[in-house]
Amino acid sequence: MRRSAAAALAGAALLVGAALGVAGLRVQQVHLTYRTEALRGERARADALNRQLDIEVATLRSPGRIETRARQLGLVPPGRDQIRLAREFTAAGTGLAADRSRTAALATPRAPLGQ
Repeated sequence: MRRSAAAALAGAALLVGAALGVAGLRVQQVHLTYRTEALRGERARADALNRQLDIEVATLRSPGRIETRARQLGLVPPGRDQIRLAREFTAAGTGLAADRSRTAALATPRAPLGQ
């Protein structure tokens, strides 16, 4: 009888241990579900902010806005004598740099920047 009581006690302890393990796993599952939902909400907010910032970047890069802001800063379009093409400054090009006897001089700006 002593053996059967020990076996029953061991079986009961095993059952209690298994039940506690299942309960612990269930608690962890609920915790992870809450955390997953919180992260989904955070991601949705980040996606919305990203869309908003994309719109803001597109607005700020708008040529019309840049032109308006440049006028507010007192900038003016460059004169024809102030524009140099990149090929004028490379030795392989056909511009001023290819003709080694001439030097390319940059014209002075019409208005100082930032004033």
